[in-house]
Amino acid sequence: MKIAIFYGSTNGNTAEAALKIQKRLNTDIYDVGKLKNGDNLAKYDVLILGTSTWYDGDLQDDWDSFMSHLKAADLKGKTVALFGLGDQEGYGSDYVSGMRLIYDMVIDKGAKVIGLWDDIGYSYESSASVIDGKFIGLALDEENQSELTDGRIASWCDQLEASLKGNA
Repeated sequence: MKIAIFYGSTNGNTAEAALKIQKRLNTDIYDVGKLKNGDNLAKYDVLILGTSTWYDGDLQDDWDSFMSHLKAADLKGKTVALFGLGDQEGYGSDYVSGMRLIYDMVIDKGAKVIGLWDDIGYSYESSASVIDGKFIGLALDEENQSELTDGRIASWCDQLEASLKGNA
């Protein structure tokens, strides 16, 4: 099973999280801001997609540009996991909502999403990325809860590994 992380990062926090996940899962990794097309998406069975959320629930700029490639990709039969970064205190009304834009796209394209994450331990007003009390992927907040990041990544990666073994 081939796994890759695709991420977009403006200030480096999403890149740092992607590198921690890569180290933990031993995957390939791509910065979507440096890709000229979406050809690499087809090479992998499992895609781990990471973005930060900007302003009022917007995607990170590189992801905004890369979405056309994701839309053109054949995702049927692929497994996708999402992770998102945001500021739950400064932007609590749209905390990690950027993940939802990617989630909707991959679901529409026929992918299976794994890696849902409990919203316990967070303090936000609302998020488009919460369905039935769970985030649609790992939610991280480097502004207010950076001390929890490594533990959350470790637990989430364990969860992904268990889900993927179940799919094998």
